[in-house]
Amino acid sequence: MRFTLTLLASIALASPAARAEETGGLTIELNRQEPADADCRLTFVVTNRHATAIDGAVFETVLFDAQGSVDRLTLFDFGALPQGRERVRQFQVDGLACDNLGRVLFNGASSCTAGGQPSDLCASTLEVSSRTATELLR
Repeated sequence: MRFTLTLLASIALASPAARAEETGGLTIELNRQEPADADCRLTFVVTNRHATAIDGAVFETVLFDAQGSVDRLTLFDFGALPQGRERVRQFQVDGLACDNLGRVLFNGASSCTAGGQPSDLCASTLEVSSRTATELLR
């Protein structure tokens, strides 16, 4: 009985990140945005928690200005994402001031491959978050 209670307490107290790691998935966090002359550099932390590596992941991304209007559709190529590892990717958005970026929407995976084959790993369990004032959506 004591073992069962200890086990249940351990499960309940496990961090959300630890529980998510057990379930798999792909997370993208907008970690930083910083001006680069008249442009905006976006830094993402991406983690592949799936049981397999992703050979390549390209997402159709919609950038909204601070007033809520679509500024542009673009493709962000996150490249290879090894299983169980974090990767940092940066993208420079030309002609967009960081303080005029309101939201970033991951509209879907433009392409995703795993094991040399097309895969739904990039979109089926995607979770997004932001450490900046810019909202990140999927």
